[in-house]
Amino acid sequence: MKQRIITGVIAAVLFIGITLYGSWPFSLLILLLAGIGMYELLRMNRMERTFIGLIGYLLTIVIALPEQWMKAIEPFTKTDAIILAVLLLLVVTVIHKNKTEYNHISFVLFSALYVGFGFFYLVETRILENGVQLLFLVLFMIWATDSGAYFVGKSMGKRKLWPIISPNKTIEGAVGGIFFSILVAVICYAVSFVDLSLLSILIISVLVGVFGQIGDLAESAFKRIYDVKDSGSLLPGHGGILDRLDSALFVFPLLHVLHLLG
Repeated sequence: MKQRIITGVIAAVLFIGITLYGSWPFSLLILLLAGIGMYELLRMNRMERTFIGLIGYLLTIVIALPEQWMKAIEPFTKTDAIILAVLLLLVVTVIHKNKTEYNHISFVLFSALYVGFGFFYLVETRILENGVQLLFLVLFMIWATDSGAYFVGKSMGKRKLWPIISPNKTIEGAVGGIFFSILVAVICYAVSFVDLSLLSILIISVLVGVFGQIGDLAESAFKRIYDVKDSGSLLPGHGGILDRLDSALFVFPLLHVLHLLG
């Protein structure tokens, strides 16, 4: 627990400081985290040092690039990068004489899209006019959901939520997580933390409470499939980058696709 607290405090101070500063340091941090997240996924499937893994790294970084940085390589677009990656991966299957299978290609492409767009929308949130407040609003909700689910589950949890994927999570804990997300939303609205209507902030809080936990379960499913305890060991006591940001990688794209941020 001591190690977990120390790591958490150091990571939080660095992340908050760089996030508040914004600009290119924040974008570079997000690109670095995206690369590490992709590495963690590829390592689960023992593909971190393969050629198609290299294609996955490159595609992840291109997808995670801020839109203003993409202008430097116009007219090349992210769609172009995805199409090119698909074609290159198909070429590899021919060259390797089917030693590289379609399930390997699917894993690399899916991982790049999941990680790349997840981190991309973190950057897109930060560069909004009120991006700092929106970014931390959602992060506060995610952290409240995690904490609420843990403490309510510990004290009141009896019915298992999804034991095959995550045996310690309970239905009571999941409901508690949603409640704490809503509670944070009400507090943030009351202190005028961000310029959003009460209805908007409540809708966001419910979505974060529900889909943040689904994002957590999705990452847990990966670890169950590939029989690993943590996605990585970069953060002592916490696991890897995906272990800490699995909810955010699900929630931020969802909120942007639904046009609830911005």
